Amino acid sequence: MTPPAAPRPRLAFHHTPGTGPTIVFLPGYASDMSGTKAIALEAWAKSSGRAFVRFDYAGCGLSEGAFADQTLAGWRDDVLAILDDVTTGPVVLVGSSMGGWLMLLAARARPDRVVALVGIAPAPDFTDWGFTIDEKMTMLNHGKLERANPYGPEPTLYTRAFWSSGEANRLMFGPIAFDGPVRLLQGQADADVPWQRTMQLAGLIRSADVQTMLVKDGDHRLSRASDIALLIRAVEDVTR
Repeated sequence: MTPPAAPRPRLAFHHTPGTGPTIVFLPGYASDMSGTKAIALEAWAKSSGRAFVRFDYAGCGLSEGAFADQTLAGWRDDVLAILDDVTTGPVVLVGSSMGGWLMLLAARARPDRVVALVGIAPAPDFTDWGFTIDEKMTMLNHGKLERANPYGPEPTLYTRAFWSSGEANRLMFGPIAFDGPVRLLQGQADADVPWQRTMQLAGLIRSADVQTMLVKDGDHRLSRASDIALLIRAVEDVTR
């Protein structure tokens, strides 16, 4: 008999009540709900009377759990827990970087709830294309990899368990079954996610209502005032 799975850590979140659909922000890898884009979207939602949720994945920010214990599938389940336990009715997922991967996985798992997607430098399948062969071998042989972090003093940790979970949840091998409106924002000066991959993703999503917005001098974070304005316009577009 298989023992029951251990419960997921409790998640920290901020829920702004308002009219639907509820907009849910999904941060990137090793990020949290206090980032520039999440806070800016929350401020817009409050001023517009829109329902909005930002939250921390397990092991990140204010949520329980150890970061080193987390996997992509576990964080997908965190997204689903927020959808199931915090929100009601239709939701729009806004995913940044790895959050763009999680939004696609969550949309597949909750097709009756997720009505639109907005990706910011979305990074589905980055466990496949985002690491060199040597880095993959380091994770497989030693259980972890540490990279210099351009956004903070501490190195960024990747584990064998996370990498393996990512490889098991790859999406960009065929059509992606989603039929609602999709907006993809991508910087062409992004050093982490090649803009060509976002163009490929746009082609794989089944919906006919997919728009890709390229920012020629935009970096990976897309957190300048002009980038935030573009993001808000994209969210407004899919929630009209």
